[in-house]
Amino acid sequence: MINYGLDGKVALVTGASGGIGRAAAQAFARSGARVLVCDVKDVEGRETVSMIEAAGGRAAYQRCDVSNPDDIKAMVARAVDTWGRLDCAFNNAGVNLLGRDEFEDENWDVAISINLTGVMRCIREEAAAMLETGGGAIVNTSSINGLVGNPNQPGYVASKHGVVGLTRQAALKWAQQGIRVNAVCPGVIETPMTAPIAADPKLKAVIDSMTPMGRFGKPEEIAEAVVWLCSEAASFVTGHPMVIDGGAIAF
Repeated sequence: MINYGLDGKVALVTGASGGIGRAAAQAFARSGARVLVCDVKDVEGRETVSMIEAAGGRAAYQRCDVSNPDDIKAMVARAVDTWGRLDCAFNNAGVNLLGRDEFEDENWDVAISINLTGVMRCIREEAAAMLETGGGAIVNTSSINGLVGNPNQPGYVASKHGVVGLTRQAALKWAQQGIRVNAVCPGVIETPMTAPIAADPKLKAVIDSMTPMGRFGKPEEIAEAVVWLCSEAASFVTGHPMVIDGGAIAF
């Protein structure tokens, strides 16, 4: 794993109890950042902190439901109160309502409130904190379904397309104030969310066949891109939706 030189930096990660979020929190810590691990799953979130500390990193846990604006304000305040600043933020928390009719108001509202409105509120609070110390870098989790369609998930597709648009808007808004804003657009990744697919040999074979590289991605492969986007190595990159999908949308 690469060290991206984040010594002295402070990062927060939402949805950090497992999968991509946990891998990103660990990657930030390996590069020297102090990490605020944020999630609604307290036990798993604290496990992420313990894993970082066991590897010699520094981390703390903050409960945050990104559909609750007060939780988001408290999350950013915790990072600043604990370590004096906020330099990097990975807005990764999200839901995928597989098997539920997202044209129903209740399911639509859940998808939009968490996947899109939650990201907007996170960006708003994070940017305000970053402006106090001269800037920073924000990365949002979209999806390949933020760039192409999916006939079965209108709420998910709309919310993830919205994240791409919001990322570009925020990048333009703060481009001259030292804040870079990008997004990652993963394909199918080995996470708890995709575990039911991976456990079904026939379904997994279908998904593998739709990916030119012939496999699911690994959380660490997304995490490395996230930390790179937050590092000085990506100092001229902003407003970019980075596709990490094994070639799936190249078809």
